[in-house]
Amino acid sequence: MIMPMGLVAKNAILLVNLMNQLKAQGMAVREALIEAGRERLRPILMTTLAMVFGLLPIALAKGAGAETKNSLAWVIIGGLTSSLILTLVLVPSI
Repeated sequence: MIMPMGLVAKNAILLVNLMNQLKAQGMAVREALIEAGRERLRPILMTTLAMVFGLLPIALAKGAGAETKNSLAWVIIGGLTSSLILTLVLVPSI
């Protein structure tokens, strides 16, 4: 639970910080939000997908003791995926 929350917080800070910079340069709120979303989409996707793909070997592992690690990896992958959606949809709308 800590990992997805930390990732969402980092992504939200990146997004809101760029939006505030664009607003300070004189852009309207809506345009600043759209531009910040465009510019920060790639880093947000790259960070989340790197973590998801890094956890896939653990989630798909077979062998002794893999049952406990598999379930934990799948939970983290689900949390990261849902936090990605929340970051891209909920943070800009708030």
